[in-house]
Amino acid sequence: MSQAESNLTLPQDGRCAFCDYLSGARPYTVLSRDDLVAVLVTREQRGIGHLLVLPVRHCPTLLEATEPERHALIDTIARAAHAVDEAFARPGIAVWQNNGTAAHQAIGHLHFHVAGTLPGGGTDFGDVPELSVEATDLIGERIRKGARRAGSWPL
Repeated sequence: MSQAESNLTLPQDGRCAFCDYLSGARPYTVLSRDDLVAVLVTREQRGIGHLLVLPVRHCPTLLEATEPERHALIDTIARAAHAVDEAFARPGIAVWQNNGTAAHQAIGHLHFHVAGTLPGGGTDFGDVPELSVEATDLIGERIRKGARRAGSWPL
């Protein structure tokens, strides 16, 4: 079923922020990238070491992802979880993904969230401060070091 045939309503967000980040049109911390998948350090840290794992190709939802993209995504999500665990030693790792505005998808480009749990448990779905790129670069370097220790680099 293609997006045109699905029942999902997508965010009407104009230019894709993730495509802009990946092209370098807007600054963002890109932790790793290959031909299929990229890992970003989000500026809205809803958990400890909160990462975004997404296809490089613009793909609105999971329904449009190709089989190679889906396989690369899940492998990268697992490596990202290992890296966050090694870098931050959290008691839990949350992984989530939303398709369509009814599921709270905010950007119309498929992405998975990977984050260590907060001190009280879970992750923060309320308003969180937006960090600077310099701050997310520091988080990214800590995760990169954790990934190397965990044997999961490159992500």
